[in-house]
Amino acid sequence: MAVKELLIGGKDAVKVIMDAAMGNRHGVISGATGTGKTISLQILAESFSQLGVPVFLADIKGDLSGMAKPGKEHKKITERIEKIQINDYNFQANPTVFWDVFSKQGHPVRATISDLGPLLISHMLELNDTQTGIVYSCFKIADDQGLLLLDLKDFRSMLNWMGDNAKELKSEYGNISSASIGAIQRRLLVLDEQGASEFFGEPAIKLADFCRNDFSGNGIISILDATVLTQKSPRLYAVFLLWLLSELYENMPEVGNEEKPKLVLFFDEAHLLFDQAPDVLVDKIEQIVRLIRSKGVGVYFISQSPLDIPDNVLGQLGLKIQHALRAYTPKDKKLVKAVAQTFRANPKLDVEKAITELQTGEALVSVLKKDGSPTPVERILIKPPQSQMGPITQEEREEMISRSPYKDRYDKDLDRESAYEILKERVKQAEIEENNKPKRTSRSRQSAGEAMLKSAARSIGSQLGRQIIRGIMGSIFGGKR
Repeated sequence: MAVKELLIGGKDAVKVIMDAAMGNRHGVISGATGTGKTISLQILAESFSQLGVPVFLADIKGDLSGMAKPGKEHKKITERIEKIQINDYNFQANPTVFWDVFSKQGHPVRATISDLGPLLISHMLELNDTQTGIVYSCFKIADDQGLLLLDLKDFRSMLNWMGDNAKELKSEYGNISSASIGAIQRRLLVLDEQGASEFFGEPAIKLADFCRNDFSGNGIISILDATVLTQKSPRLYAVFLLWLLSELYENMPEVGNEEKPKLVLFFDEAHLLFDQAPDVLVDKIEQIVRLIRSKGVGVYFISQSPLDIPDNVLGQLGLKIQHALRAYTPKDKKLVKAVAQTFRANPKLDVEKAITELQTGEALVSVLKKDGSPTPVERILIKPPQSQMGPITQEEREEMISRSPYKDRYDKDLDRESAYEILKERVKQAEIEENNKPKRTSRSRQSAGEAMLKSAARSIGSQLGRQIIRGIMGSIFGGKR
């Protein structure tokens, strides 16, 4: 195999090879459960790594940790190698770093409230238009007052103050209803019980740490353990991936047409990125996917059906790997027909029929030529991974995490002064001043500043109550005490 090519698989003297320069033209891996999508993801990720391209991927089932160890000989692997006619196959491990939002299966991944911004925060909380407007106002007010929004307690404090000072804020920031504030706070409580408080904070992840190579020049594969995350908080999982995509687009330099990508991302359970997303967010995703290839970033979506991805995004995906779909009902048959039409036709192949006949490890594949046009679809066997298929042991994972160069960088929480701490200090100072004032016999009108301080006091005082609520409701939302 040439140095700058990726062998995907083959059959009957036909090999499907993708030019590495097309790696930033994105792709999709789709098929029913158990048909081989994870193996296709694995062989692409390790092939990019061997070409010196860093990889970030989300591990939904916990199977991909095996990429850190070399595979072992097996009769079926030997047979597959012979059928595809691979001459330079060898078992090898990949340089791997493990990450986990909950800090259990890898280094913690964090971002601040400000990092995500009002659009993604509102989407994560599943807010309506009115509530979303409140969130936008919250960010603007925090900026105007020089208050950092780093974690959930900062966000709560700001919302409480806005609610108590709605009249004073209305002329500049619009109507702020107590009902909307309450709805947002309730959504934050649910989010907290799902473990989101572990994600929001510092030290925030440095994107450069997803874009590194090892001492041999191989791209490091960053594996985000998402086994718990997608079960407890699928919306947080989706928002994190969208934030990552957006941040890479905003911060990576233009590179033009390179011989290989600078970074490749694999997003499993891709439908979660688009489920119930507002049009403005879908439009944003479409724009980023279209433009981020000029930054040398390739994005690969994995889902049961390519039709889970909006048409305007799907049309930008150059590599298509389609595993088997089942057609038991008229609706299933309609889906199969629609999927078949996404490929460039091959006169030697009945694509619609083949989709339902594919065996595990078989796929219909089309890649982009060097001129950017798609190749006719081919029915092939996916090549076997060179790394281990299936997970490593917990002991092996922990040993690798302990040797990681990122161990001391992210494992300790940082809680610097931000909105919550500043408001807390103001409350303390206000209490001192109030105690030193002469006693008043008449009740004066409450100023905006006093209202702010009283609101802050309620916000701070409510933390203990919130912890008690968590203890009562933790079993409902899957949280821990």
